[in-house]
Amino acid sequence: MRRTACLEGGIQPLESAYDLDEGDLLRYRLFGRTGLRVSELSLGAMTMGSDWGWGDPRDTSRQILDAYADAGGNFVDTANAYTGGESETILGELLEGRRDSFVLATKYTLAIREGDVNAAGNHRKNLVQSVEASLRRLRTDYIDVMWVHARDTFTPVEEVMRALDDLVRAGKVLYIGVSDWPAWEIAQANTLAELKGWTCFAGSQLKYNLLERTPERELLPQASAFDLAVLAWGPLARGRLGGKQRTGSGADSAEDEIITAVEEIAEQGGWSPAQVSLAWLRAQPGNIIPIIGVSKPGQLADNLGVVDVELGADAVARLDEVSAVPLGFPHDWLRQPGIKEAVYVVDDRWADIEDRRRHTRR
Repeated sequence: MRRTACLEGGIQPLESAYDLDEGDLLRYRLFGRTGLRVSELSLGAMTMGSDWGWGDPRDTSRQILDAYADAGGNFVDTANAYTGGESETILGELLEGRRDSFVLATKYTLAIREGDVNAAGNHRKNLVQSVEASLRRLRTDYIDVMWVHARDTFTPVEEVMRALDDLVRAGKVLYIGVSDWPAWEIAQANTLAELKGWTCFAGSQLKYNLLERTPERELLPQASAFDLAVLAWGPLARGRLGGKQRTGSGADSAEDEIITAVEEIAEQGGWSPAQVSLAWLRAQPGNIIPIIGVSKPGQLADNLGVVDVELGADAVARLDEVSAVPLGFPHDWLRQPGIKEAVYVVDDRWADIEDRRRHTRR
């Protein structure tokens, strides 16, 4: 059962800590404009492996993956470049015998070896080679979600979308998504794919948290308009929103104010700072799925506990206000009262127009 805490003032202490033994607590979302069911929290696998000089060994990775699965999690996110390919290799071993129960997502684009100019980028050659290598490391014959990891301005959008569609038609990839692209170019890519009858991006992966809300300017409205699932990476801002000790430099007073608000709401509510930060993210409009990256089973248990946290209106309003960013031109300009009046009305009836469409923003 989900425990909520949203009485007057927006907070109410919880009586007990989150327990992974309570069963399958995670619910599920649809992955964009598809019928694919994915858990409401995705498990990031960047910490699996130690090739980069940090990360988790296989035994710890297994504990984390098993605990995530026991809580109902099924959506695992990795990349061919994570820990030099070791992340995919470990996942392949850990998923053996149960691979079909998971939605396995990986990425391509980033350079994976030196001395080869074609070992990076979004072009067809790198895509095909990357997919074949990922399939071997993951010990599978298909990838559920293939993400384009970053924008490569050398490769035309047409080449990217057609090459991805070919892999979908070949059955090696089931769905596709895009990570770290400009909003206008994602819109261009999906419009082109729809017109051509190719596979469209079903998800957008981007950096989004209380310390980084600039995606609200273009990327999130674009994702909403195209019914994209949004995978939010870095939801705890490298631990700064999760209770990590502050540096004390005082260099960023705005950041300190946001973190202070998170910590105070957490203390009053009986939650952890990580749970408050994730709860705010999950309360935002749209189909937002945080990617939780942990290095210890205890961190995973704490993060999963967010499914039992429901922030009250006052707490959400405080976090919204303290972390707000200007939307910039033309959004802020169009919201000025005088501009609204000039654009929409000749009398005082503008406020009486009710717009129930999903993809509009006033």
